[in-house]
Amino acid sequence: FFFRILLLVHLLTALIHPTPHHTTAMTIPGTTTSGMPFGFGSSTGPSDNLLIGLTCLAIFSLFYAFFVVRPRTKGGPHAPPVVTSSPVSSLPVVGTIVEFGKSPVKMVQRCYEDYGPVFTVPFFHKRLTFLIGPEAQEPFFKAPDEVLSQNEVYGFMKPVFGPGIVYDASKKNRQVQFQSMANGLRTARLKGYTAKIERETRQYLESWGESGELDLFHALSELTILTASRCLHGDDVRENLFKEVSELYHDLDQGLTPLTVFFPNAPTKSHMKRNAARAKMVELFSKVIKNRRDNPDVQHSDGTDILSIFMDVKYKDGTNITDEQVTGLLIALLFAGQHTSCITSTWTSLFILNNPAILKRIIAEQNDVFGSQPDADVDYKMVNEDMPLLHNSMKEALRLCPPLILLIRYALKDVKVKAAGKDYTIPKGDMVLISPSVGMRIPEVFKEPNTFDPDRFGPDREEDKSSPFAYMGFGGGMHSCMGQNF
Repeated sequence: FFFRILLLVHLLTALIHPTPHHTTAMTIPGTTTSGMPFGFGSSTGPSDNLLIGLTCLAIFSLFYAFFVVRPRTKGGPHAPPVVTSSPVSSLPVVGTIVEFGKSPVKMVQRCYEDYGPVFTVPFFHKRLTFLIGPEAQEPFFKAPDEVLSQNEVYGFMKPVFGPGIVYDASKKNRQVQFQSMANGLRTARLKGYTAKIERETRQYLESWGESGELDLFHALSELTILTASRCLHGDDVRENLFKEVSELYHDLDQGLTPLTVFFPNAPTKSHMKRNAARAKMVELFSKVIKNRRDNPDVQHSDGTDILSIFMDVKYKDGTNITDEQVTGLLIALLFAGQHTSCITSTWTSLFILNNPAILKRIIAEQNDVFGSQPDADVDYKMVNEDMPLLHNSMKEALRLCPPLILLIRYALKDVKVKAAGKDYTIPKGDMVLISPSVGMRIPEVFKEPNTFDPDRFGPDREEDKSSPFAYMGFGGGMHSCMGQNF
């Protein structure tokens, strides 16, 4: 882009100031030594102003072509329709950007209604292509990483997780990292985590007293961190280092801002605190890991925590995982589960409390499960199998208010999409997005989609199974959430 500008400026300069030939000039009064009138070809006359004007025009033209024309014309005859206007702002180019900034979900919903299930929104020099609805979303979930990639999209997380972790890792190392996470979240371990989560929850609720008022989201955020620390980090960290770990996590979390997505290493105060927190976190967990390895006979935890699993990771080339990478995986897992869990818990509670009939049925369901022993220990089967209404209420809260309003991939190759009887080709280089917030409120898929109705998942209706990718509460395909049971 800038090379083209410099080339054009050079050509303009050559045209206006050509290299002089050796000639004998005759001076005429009122002219320069070249015989031209003053201001015509002189080094300080209007030709310089003309050069500046033409250069500015060239820069503007190239800017317009690169940021406006190219994103709107790329892709050929089978490319998705391009959204070029917005009811929010009549300003060209930036109207859709302003609309997106005000409310991404409302904009995607509006474009879906106006343009159909596949459409492209130019975003400066980028193209954001949206797939809405089960049929259109299918390639998003089924395409391999070689076609639709995550790495190019989520690279801004590297300063948070650290080098060589998840999106910054090689494909082989990333597979090993994901496998170790999956091992820590498999059903056999979850059965052991149930008692830990119950213990933390009962202790936390004791501090509430018999009556009062609290911020439910804040409270469930605290509780999620407590239970996550117990299950992920182990007893030694939870009992001795929890306050420090939670404070460092807060600084890491606050270091993820809208600016981070575009400039992850910008020298802002929040980024500097984020970097310091990650370095301190590595130092802290390196000491924990060293202590566990130096004192194997001491019981640091019951051995089921995920830190213990990460410590034993070995890559396919035979190298052992480093302490910094262990810390990065713990941070990644905490980021993946913290916001999603506390947001879902909060919305589930609010929806139930605002639906007295559902609340009454859920209490009756729990009374049936516990019977005459209201203080009996909770086990995995109770939660996952014996309370279908509570389970479906959580699924319905996820459908109505998913924590992730957009999921994104980068097209490394052209992508074929079929939806609503039309064939589309998404060109290589597009950002490809789906919106669970919009896709799970389509009335053709979910009856009365704006109503909280957990019975829609019951055996008589099963609206979530109407098509393979109708329900996206935990993503789908090869990248579906491995921690959904947790």
